[in-house]
Amino acid sequence: MAKIHPLADVQTLNIGDNTSVWQFCVILKDAVIGDHCNINCQVFIENDVKIGDNVTIKPGVQIWDGVTLEDNVFIGPNVTFTNDLVPRSKQYPEAFAKTLVKKGASIGANATIVAGNTIGEFALIGAGSVVTKEVPANTVWFGNPAKQRGTIDEKGNITYQ
Repeated sequence: MAKIHPLADVQTLNIGDNTSVWQFCVILKDAVIGDHCNINCQVFIENDVKIGDNVTIKPGVQIWDGVTLEDNVFIGPNVTFTNDLVPRSKQYPEAFAKTLVKKGASIGANATIVAGNTIGEFALIGAGSVVTKEVPANTVWFGNPAKQRGTIDEKGNITYQ
């Protein structure tokens, strides 16, 4: 059974066992969240969002329609995802761009992930980075715009270029 703080607004019934949702979160009705996740305070999760098992989402994150987080993903504080490549007030695209964060990837605090990209398995995105393109598996990216700066293995050992 999920543990949901009484001050969270959780509209979905699709939350896995042993997932914790902290105070001041809003999770819309069609979101799907796996087992053993930790969703910290002040997180917003829209409808067309899929979150795997063992995912950690730190405070201040917004996860918009079209974002999928696979198993064992780490999302640092204040990470921002986008889903509309040409945003305009009160004008909505027919479909939002899809973003995929593959298993074991980690995204550092205050990074921005531009819609329509895939972050590969076990990749690491440094704090404050702006990801504007595909990120291959087992690579380290940081900067604005983010560029590949090294490689990383599944245990977190980094080799810088």
